Amino acid sequence: MSNQLEQVLKKQQEQQKGPEEGELENEIQLVGFMVGDEEFAVPILDIQEIIKPIEYTRVPKTPDYVLGVFNLRGSVLPLIDLRLKFGLSRSKENEETRYMVIRHNDDVAGFVIDRLTHAMRIKESAIDPAPETIHNEENMIYGVGKQEDKLISILNVETLLRRDF
Repeated sequence: MSNQLEQVLKKQQEQQKGPEEGELENEIQLVGFMVGDEEFAVPILDIQEIIKPIEYTRVPKTPDYVLGVFNLRGSVLPLIDLRLKFGLSRSKENEETRYMVIRHNDDVAGFVIDRLTHAMRIKESAIDPAPETIHNEENMIYGVGKQEDKLISILNVETLLRRDF
């Protein structure tokens, strides 16, 4: 075998080995979406489904951000407007409005989002904890994911689903 061929084969074998043990870093798969002018994300594994808006029924004596309940294939779920929950003004539904059904353990709810952006993978090392200024028991931000050109607030699904109504 020629020396050049041996070098090519050796290079191919090295490339096929992949990263060394310990170099393999965990990534979190997220789905990004817009609420107002901000982009947020939640782990893809916590999303049961994403649907176009459907009819819902108002429920009296609930906070203003709880729009009511809707029926999803026999399950009655609360519908929460994230714009109102985040202190923004309500907006009219449009072609891009979606209901994101989020499940964590036995808690399930639908959340109104302005529009989906994209699925993404962020390395755990590129996620910083929520800033100290917003730490309290109602902290909805799990962390801040850093991408090349922007920061994305990753929501704490457990806090988001906590019932306070």
